Amino acid sequence: MASLFKMSAAADHPRRQRRWVGVHRRSLGGPHILVIVQNLPVPLDRRVWLECQTLKAAGYEVSVICPKGPGDPAREVIDGITIYKYRPSPQASGIKGFVLEFAYSWLRTAFLSVVVWKQDHFEVIQACNPPDTYWLLALIWRLRGVKFVFDQHDLNPELYLSRFGEPQTAGGKLQLNGLRWLERMTYWVADSVISTNESYKAVAMGRGHRRDEDVTVVRSGPDTRVMRPIYGQQQPVGRPLSLVYLGIMGPQDGVDVVLRVMHDLVNVRGRRDVRATLMGFGDCYEDLRQLSSDLELDDFVTFTGRADRDMIADHLSSADIGLCPDLKSPLNDVSTMNKTMEYMAYALPSVSFDLTETRVSGGDAVLYVPSGDVDAFADAVVKLLDDAPLRCQLGRLARERVSNELDWRMQAVKYLRVFHRLTAQLSLVPDLSAEEPTDLLLVADHRGHRYVNLDDAHEFDTFMLQRCPS
Repeated sequence: MASLFKMSAAADHPRRQRRWVGVHRRSLGGPHILVIVQNLPVPLDRRVWLECQTLKAAGYEVSVICPKGPGDPAREVIDGITIYKYRPSPQASGIKGFVLEFAYSWLRTAFLSVVVWKQDHFEVIQACNPPDTYWLLALIWRLRGVKFVFDQHDLNPELYLSRFGEPQTAGGKLQLNGLRWLERMTYWVADSVISTNESYKAVAMGRGHRRDEDVTVVRSGPDTRVMRPIYGQQQPVGRPLSLVYLGIMGPQDGVDVVLRVMHDLVNVRGRRDVRATLMGFGDCYEDLRQLSSDLELDDFVTFTGRADRDMIADHLSSADIGLCPDLKSPLNDVSTMNKTMEYMAYALPSVSFDLTETRVSGGDAVLYVPSGDVDAFADAVVKLLDDAPLRCQLGRLARERVSNELDWRMQAVKYLRVFHRLTAQLSLVPDLSAEEPTDLLLVADHRGHRYVNLDDAHEFDTFMLQRCPS
């Protein structure tokens, strides 16, 4: 899903600085931006962390309010960005549970926004959905002259329809209408709307009644200078071929398809030369582990749980095929799948169900099959497993496309212009396109693992041939 599995492309950069924060007064700098996230902790949310780093690099002061992840402190500073965190609400179930979760998170966020204001007044609030509830907080802060940017990561009415279908009961219709009303209010209050793709922008201009100039498309592209293959442990000769899934494991994400494909490969077709690694977490995590056991796949499937930057780099640098099992639904069809572009950043070929926005991202670097056709999905995986030259070809094409057309640096310019218009700070909008887009800027990651020099055609070819043994 477009927004549910985001993590910083540079969260573990060697220059990362982290410290505990007490009550303090921020040093004066550019305009102060407050970013609100409820769906994931920061910097685990990749897109939001890239946005924060972009703002900070351009001279803005940045604070974030978000829920805590496991072991997180209540307050910390990372790379000069102050992060205020609250204990997440218990996992919700049913309409009452979700209402309590949203109310709890809203109140905790509102309280922390006052704490941030006392530290240093902010000029703009950016709220990242889901949920679509922070328009009311923005409306309150408008009394202090604060402007509101709605960074729309999800279409919540479509999310409801994708999970539950068209409602047939009065209660279901009430819930769907409530989500539509919350979205409508968020559009109405926002001074500017950021959409992750053209499909989302069309919704903002259609049912949101926003003008073209009010909506800016900022795609969730990876920072390919950092998100790129590394040299890890040498792969043994004759090793099993590796499939990988990276993302949230919710009801709408179709991760069970990965297990059904593995069942087809291992238990039906008798392939013992393949393994699958599933990186991520979510509401369906335990159910998926049980399904893996029920399908007798425990020796062939590994669940890692929550994946940090190092784990992602290690697995995506050494895997053979990326998997995108998101089924066509009202939400998935028009959402940008970050996993697709992250596979591409690591020069991985991938297989996906045929979705409108996934084709926009993946182009010709992805193999597409009809949505829901598990047999066709398995056939496409086998095609790649048995054709090393095709894996290499698609991997090279994937890396070229994501670097030249989808990289975050190109999106960052559009993102910064939104805040320039709201804060009238032209001097804080650098010409990022003038930066030399070379992969030679970084030689190794923070652990000392050397990056593959993708500017050297011979080295890149050698890496791909080693990764794709015949």
